[in-house]
Amino acid sequence: MKKILYILIPIFICSISSAQSFTIDKGDTINVIDANNLKQGFWRIFGKMKKLPEYQPDQVVEEGNYENSRKQGIWKNFFPNGKIKSEIAYVNSRPNGTYRTYFENGQVEEEGSWENNRNTGGFKRFHENGQTAQEFVFNESGKRDGKQVYFYENGQVMIEADIVGGKEKFVKEFYEDGSVKAEKYFNDGEIDVTKTKVYEPKTPIKNKEEKELASSPVKIVKADKDDVVNSGKFNGNGQHTMYNKDKQLSKVGFFENYRLMDGLLYKYDANGILIVIEKYKAGRYIGDAPLPKE
Repeated sequence: MKKILYILIPIFICSISSAQSFTIDKGDTINVIDANNLKQGFWRIFGKMKKLPEYQPDQVVEEGNYENSRKQGIWKNFFPNGKIKSEIAYVNSRPNGTYRTYFENGQVEEEGSWENNRNTGGFKRFHENGQTAQEFVFNESGKRDGKQVYFYENGQVMIEADIVGGKEKFVKEFYEDGSVKAEKYFNDGEIDVTKTKVYEPKTPIKNKEEKELASSPVKIVKADKDDVVNSGKFNGNGQHTMYNKDKQLSKVGFFENYRLMDGLLYKYDANGILIVIEKYKAGRYIGDAPLPKE
């Protein structure tokens, strides 16, 4: 047994002494620089090494394997919040193979394959809510080829395109409700306006603000009997600034039949400390306004 130990110890010392520097992290030997000053093996890059102000000194920025100071295999990058930012396959420090990027909320942002500095094969991009945004196919030359599809955030198809060698042949566009918006034909990538058809929407189109408002909860906020207006007489209608019995701001905005339709509602705790300012539009609660700085 002693003979075996004597044999093992020199091997261990030799393997360590062959490295000019290394780091022990969580019991593992990482960040090895060999006698030729080349990075080898698994590396974990910390905030203090990159000097990035948004990262803590001991926070991991990226990690993966080096071979003679060249990135090999899957490398992972991380957001300052610790969530994964990307997973990219490398060959000799160049992206080559599958990759995936993420939104800061953890949802996948994009995934595909990279070869010779271009996308090849299947490709998908996502909206931040997790719904697919784009589905493409790239040929070996990195040009889009075949059926290409774009999607709205609600999952409905926005655009379907037939592409050959990077040039459009036919494009069909849709409204967000799924009805056809346009049909476009192309000759060698150039649109043929004589064959293009455009269709009117079957339902009125709402902008983003209108959609958000429609999904906001209806809350009835009426003037309290103790509320007083800053000037004049309050008849339940029009623009007013109101105060509570403690002479603190209570409601500011436009009233209709004593109901706050557009404006701000000020809320206080039992000690009279302002704790929240609610915003209303068209009689719907749309969020909180920032509290004033002391």
